[in-house]
Amino acid sequence: MRPRRFLPSAPLKGRIRVPGDKSISHRSIMLGALAVGETRVTGLLEGEDVLSTAAAMRAMGAQVERLGEGSWSVHGVGVGALLQPQAALDMGNSGTSTRLLMGLVASHPITASFIGDASLSKRPMGRVIEPLSRMGAQFTASPGDRLPLMLRGAQPAVPIEYRLPVASAQVKSAVLLAGLNTPGVTTVIEPIPTRDHSERMLRGFGAQLDVEIEVDGTRVIRIRGEAELRPQVIDVPGDPSSAAFFIVAALVVPGSELLIENVGLNPTRAGLVEVLQQMGGDITLRNAREVGGEPVADLLVKHSALRGIAVDPAIAPSMIDEFPALFVAAALAEGTTVTTGLDELRVKESDRLAVMAAALSAAGARVSEQEDGLTIEGTGGEPLPGTAGAIATHLDHRIAMSMAVAGLASRAGVEVDDTRPIATSFPVFEAMLDGLAG
Repeated sequence: MRPRRFLPSAPLKGRIRVPGDKSISHRSIMLGALAVGETRVTGLLEGEDVLSTAAAMRAMGAQVERLGEGSWSVHGVGVGALLQPQAALDMGNSGTSTRLLMGLVASHPITASFIGDASLSKRPMGRVIEPLSRMGAQFTASPGDRLPLMLRGAQPAVPIEYRLPVASAQVKSAVLLAGLNTPGVTTVIEPIPTRDHSERMLRGFGAQLDVEIEVDGTRVIRIRGEAELRPQVIDVPGDPSSAAFFIVAALVVPGSELLIENVGLNPTRAGLVEVLQQMGGDITLRNAREVGGEPVADLLVKHSALRGIAVDPAIAPSMIDEFPALFVAAALAEGTTVTTGLDELRVKESDRLAVMAAALSAAGARVSEQEDGLTIEGTGGEPLPGTAGAIATHLDHRIAMSMAVAGLASRAGVEVDDTRPIATSFPVFEAMLDGLAG
């Protein structure tokens, strides 16, 4: 355990650049490993989750090398040419690595066992096992469809048409990645749009992928298998999920003015900015541009008097990882914030609804928990009282970082029981925060 009390902060001033987007970093390494030739990646997030992906692709034959800070080279083996790993693939804490790599392995003639840490081993994998089994992969999982599990890939796999029962970018991506090495056309039907990095990047690497949008907004995604991927040069934009903590911190700490450079603003990921602006947050987009098919901008964020709102559940998939940070903003807003449609948060690294309700309550916020969301009565801009003892983060990096931000806008500070999990997604978070509060 590495506890830390995050104390009330002076105004946050200056400019920062957050680490590279986690979703794009994972996919850069995976797709680079399936392209023939060298893919160069700059701005890669070097958190533990992405390093788990890199280690797994190495174990299956790709050359994945770090050249310098954020700069990586991937020599791929080609679609269909992954090698049998000699040992279990250790996914650490990374649900993204696990679910996407299960998709990749499912259509290759290899057997792989997946293991993870205590937190990951509690997370259900059934929603990925179900469609991949239909494609012909065979699974031997631990009770409750959990890790450790053994996957025997199908050769050849069978193309399927799969309608997502829940909005999940990871399930969609797993099926599309399995479709890369499956003869014919694999189809995913997505009633509620989720983050589309996989579609953008698969196209960028040369896969034949089409997206059709039906009248009701349903997305029908088709990928033609037995693809030949071409190596790419990728500059990873800043992760909006990491930027979220600094956006909220600048909004709630009086006197703050912060420029956050090079933030990825993919419309399937940028829901938090939209919601905070609806709450009265002063967030201005500067220098909007496109980098590698992804929209990017610099965000100028100033301290603001926030107002509680009812958050439209339709926006939830575009900010699913940012809700813990939003809950902190809501706790310091004027009036009531109501969130619904967040069942997905109960099966993240922790049950984020229950854990955030308990953590914010311990810090003096007024929170009530419903089955699919939280209702939060804000302080109207007054600091939170703070915590007497340490709040339990349940090994969840986003809980730890959200409550660190809550501490900056408190009277007595907020003590987090363990800051170590932050390294899974944002190893320099504490140093960056300390530098701004100076």
